[in-house]
Amino acid sequence: MTVVAPRLTVERRLLREHALVIACDEVGRGALAGPVAVGAVVMDAAGARRRIPDGLRDSKLVAEHHRHAVAARAGAWVGASAVGWAGAGEIDEVGIIRALGLAALRAIAELRAQGVVPEDAVVILDGNHDYITPAGGAGLRVQPIVKADRDCASAAAASVLAKVARDDLMTQLHDEHPVYVWARNKGYASLEHRNAIRSQGLSPYHRASWAIADAPTLF
Repeated sequence: MTVVAPRLTVERRLLREHALVIACDEVGRGALAGPVAVGAVVMDAAGARRRIPDGLRDSKLVAEHHRHAVAARAGAWVGASAVGWAGAGEIDEVGIIRALGLAALRAIAELRAQGVVPEDAVVILDGNHDYITPAGGAGLRVQPIVKADRDCASAAAASVLAKVARDDLMTQLHDEHPVYVWARNKGYASLEHRNAIRSQGLSPYHRASWAIADAPTLF
């Protein structure tokens, strides 16, 4: 199967009307354990003229052993980047959609701390649903785009940065709770993960409100 490389067509069009594009993508939405992460990157007109980094794709299409190198190139390519988080306890308390919105707003707040003015931007959000505005982002211009992480290079960069950050965190958490084998499954519903939950119960990092025991095995 031929993998089509992301382009900057959408970003260049939006940058004719807006000073900045902020692209956001989430990682960890379907996991049983660990936080959800939202990557956010900034693109301006000058950045949209630069060459897209080698190997940049939606994180799901980048081999694991290449992701750190691709993420490093993506981080150097964009004007600014950040990853926002919402933990398992927050997901249990407010639900996954609101948690995604909170994580995105935290990433955007980090961009603001780096000198970015989000109100000058249009926010590309991968998917078909705006989860940012209901979470408190009413002052932002949010544009959901289906398959943005596949087609838009800025969203692909956000995807890879978030994926690498979350995978690194889950690998670190593995050392606290090795029975769940998070270094391998990253908190997702592998058979070994579900079996460990059945035998050992839940850790503080599990999403306790989810029907974890009956979750489908993803791999």
